[in-house]
Amino acid sequence: MSSRLPVELSKSYRLLNHGPTVLVSSAHGGATNVMAAAWSMPLDFSPPKVALVIDRSTRTRELVEASGEFALNIPSRQMAQATLAAGSVSGREHDKFAEYRLATFAAEKIGAPLLDGCLGWLECRVIPEPHIQQRYDLFLGEVVAAWADPRAFRDGHWVFEEGAPRSIHYIAGGNFFETGAAFDVDQ
Repeated sequence: MSSRLPVELSKSYRLLNHGPTVLVSSAHGGATNVMAAAWSMPLDFSPPKVALVIDRSTRTRELVEASGEFALNIPSRQMAQATLAAGSVSGREHDKFAEYRLATFAAEKIGAPLLDGCLGWLECRVIPEPHIQQRYDLFLGEVVAAWADPRAFRDGHWVFEEGAPRSIHYIAGGNFFETGAAFDVDQ
């Protein structure tokens, strides 16, 4: 039998929570915001859907509920400091785009801005599910447009060439890791 170490239930999410950290951008009525989120995941292929946790106390939540849209921006290591900062302060008291010098560009199908310097961008429209939004802070979104930096993702796959930028993964307490080397397994 393998050796095992007990994990506090309050920390058990960390065993699964090493997917890419995302920056969630939102906009409505002339206001914009960005927040970091470690809890997002794909749900379906056709049409593509995602799930995202947005706490009810956040400015992002207000903008997403009002607009019915959000963008998932996938940052690289070069954006780690801004990612941590964007997840640490409230958009009600801070203009995170200005304070952390986050350059943006227009999305193609939604009103939320996309963040320059990211590795990937998913433009999403909320699939209304009021019960799970209110009870679990869980939002479902249909991906209506997706883009990638070809240095990091091309031909439907992440690129693991030497020097290619890689996604970052938040694992709590200001700690991140960068995606490592790929390897193949014979089928």
